[in-house]
Amino acid sequence: MVSMRRRCTPRTILIAFLLWLLLAVLFHLKAELWDYIDGPGYLVEEDLEITDLANGPHTPTAHTPKKRRTAVVVASQQTENATWLSAYFPDWEKNIYAVDNPAAELTVPKNKGRESMVYLTFIIDNYEDLPDNILFIHPNRYQWHNDDPDYDGLPMLRHFQIPYLEKEGYVNIRCAWSLGCPAEMKPLDEQGIHRAQVHAGGDYKQAFEVLFPEKEVPEIVGVSCCAQFAATKEKVLERPRQDYERYREWLLNTTLDDSISGRILEYSWHIIFGKEAVHCPSARECYCNVFGLCDLQCTDKSGCYGRYSLPPYSTLPYGWPFVGWHGEARNRSALEA
Repeated sequence: MVSMRRRCTPRTILIAFLLWLLLAVLFHLKAELWDYIDGPGYLVEEDLEITDLANGPHTPTAHTPKKRRTAVVVASQQTENATWLSAYFPDWEKNIYAVDNPAAELTVPKNKGRESMVYLTFIIDNYEDLPDNILFIHPNRYQWHNDDPDYDGLPMLRHFQIPYLEKEGYVNIRCAWSLGCPAEMKPLDEQGIHRAQVHAGGDYKQAFEVLFPEKEVPEIVGVSCCAQFAATKEKVLERPRQDYERYREWLLNTTLDDSISGRILEYSWHIIFGKEAVHCPSARECYCNVFGLCDLQCTDKSGCYGRYSLPPYSTLPYGWPFVGWHGEARNRSALEA
C-alpha cells in the first residue's frame, strides 16, 4: 500500500494528465485533417472522369476571359443584299435593318437621314445590352466607297483590326482622303451657302449648334467619308442614351432634305465618339493600324499606291468586279483574302 501511494504523487498525476491531453489533441488534429482531405474541396478518384485519370494529375487552369461580342449594324433597303455577311462572318452578330419595310423585324421609326436613323435606333434600343464591338456599315459587298482596290467589303472587313478598335474606342473604316479629308466643310465660312446639291456645309453650323450645344462650332470639319465606322460599347456608353435620343429627334423633325441631314451626321459621328472636328490620320498610319497593312507605298498623307482610287461613277457596273466600267472583262485588282 505504501509503495502504491508513493507512485501516485502529484508529479505523476500531472505527467499522466499532460499525456492524456497530448493524445486528445493528436486525435483531434487527425480527424480535422482527414475531413479536409476527404471533403468536397479535394479532388478524389470518384470525382474524376476516365479521361482525367488517363491524362494524369489535374492541373488548375487560369480563368478564361469572357469572349467579347462583335456585331454589325447595317442600314439596308429591300433591293440590297447583306447575306454575304452571314456567309463570311458567322461569329458576328447581325443587325440588318430594312429602312423601307415597316413590317421588317428590324426597321426604323421613319426612313429619314439615310444610315444615321438606323445607327441611332440601334444604339437607343440596345443601350442596356450593347455588343462589345460594333461595326456600322452599308449592306452591299461591292460599294464605290469601300476602301479596297476592287471596292470589295470582304477583304476590308477581314483585315479590320479589332484590337486596334478596342484600344481606340472609335475607328473610321476608311483611310483614303479622297472625299472628306482634310477639310470637307467650313461651317463658319459656308453658312447659308449651298455649293453642291449634297454638300451640307451651308447647314452644318445651325445643325451643330443643336446637336452639340456644349461645343463651339469648328472652323473646319474633316473625316474620310462615308459613314462606315466602328465603336466599342465603352465608347458609346460615354454618352447618355438621352444624347442619342436627342440626335434622332433632330433627325426626325428637321426640315432639311434627307441627303443633307444624313450628310451632317455622316460628318459628326467622329465628334460624337470623341475625336476632334478634323480627324484625318495619314493614310500610311491608318492602313497599318486599321487594316494591318503596314508595308504599303504611300506617296503622301492622302493615300497609298494601289489601295483606293475614286471611281468615275457611284454605281458599280453589273457584274463587277469581273465586268469593267465599259462592259469589258476585267480581273480582280487584289485577292479576296
